[in-house]
Amino acid sequence: MSDIGVPMLYTLFVWWFGTGAVLFLDGLPRHTFKWTMLGATVLFGAGLWGLHATADNTSVGATYSAFTCGFLIWAWQEVSFYTGWVTGPRKVCCPPGCRGWKHFLHALHANLWHELSMALSAALVVWLTWGAPNQVGTWTFMVLWWMHESARLNVLFGVRNLNAEFLPEHLAHMKGFLTQKPINLLFPISVTASTVALVVMVMQASDPATSGHHTAGLAMLGALLGLAIIEHWFLILPLPFAELWGWYMRSRERWRTTGPTPPAAPPPSSFAGAAAPVTPGPRAAAKCQVSSVES
Repeated sequence: MSDIGVPMLYTLFVWWFGTGAVLFLDGLPRHTFKWTMLGATVLFGAGLWGLHATADNTSVGATYSAFTCGFLIWAWQEVSFYTGWVTGPRKVCCPPGCRGWKHFLHALHANLWHELSMALSAALVVWLTWGAPNQVGTWTFMVLWWMHESARLNVLFGVRNLNAEFLPEHLAHMKGFLTQKPINLLFPISVTASTVALVVMVMQASDPATSGHHTAGLAMLGALLGLAIIEHWFLILPLPFAELWGWYMRSRERWRTTGPTPPAAPPPSSFAGAAAPVTPGPRAAAKCQVSSVES
């Protein structure tokens, strides 16, 4: 059982701590974001190096390292978005009554640079590990990317619990792309497909013939996918999901009482194409309300 249990516990800790760290950092004053991005970029580079270094190593230790590296590479995507450094060219929400494909395209425009960043990072990860026996880091990134896109589409199409409190003030315009309703047609499809993949992983990890490397890797990937599925269910179940990171979320309240903060520094030239964070004005922020659709 330890061959499966320990990797799962490690995944649980990395997922909980990593998510909380991002929420804490993006709740700090905006003048700290340049240091947050610098640190995240260093870890991003370390993750890429580690992923390449462990690609040909199938020991259990290398499996943990590859998983951690894949997670660090993904963490850059989260930090860059929630600090507002890599989002999209659109900095205002949809006008009232915007629906259908027009609303979808507006949402894509608001997240375009971030979508491209994730796609380019995925291509880089695949290239670094192409043909190598240790694919745990690559699949870690892919699982996180898949479930992120699924969650992003589900909150766009409509779910009960939007967790809008996770969005910091400088991303207030993103609330205009959240829709509140009991459920949408994509939700059962995405959850069912992910659950089938999880069952396959569990069956393979439980097979006595599976090597130690593959058992640990499947256990971590399965745990990660399972946590993402649970996150999806929290989108429609009346449960206080945000309380899992209550301590981290309080950083926003703590710093909000310190008065106005200096404007964020422009992004360094190394982030070509990434727009600087823009805080919508009072008029724009007032219009960016969560859409509500009756069941």
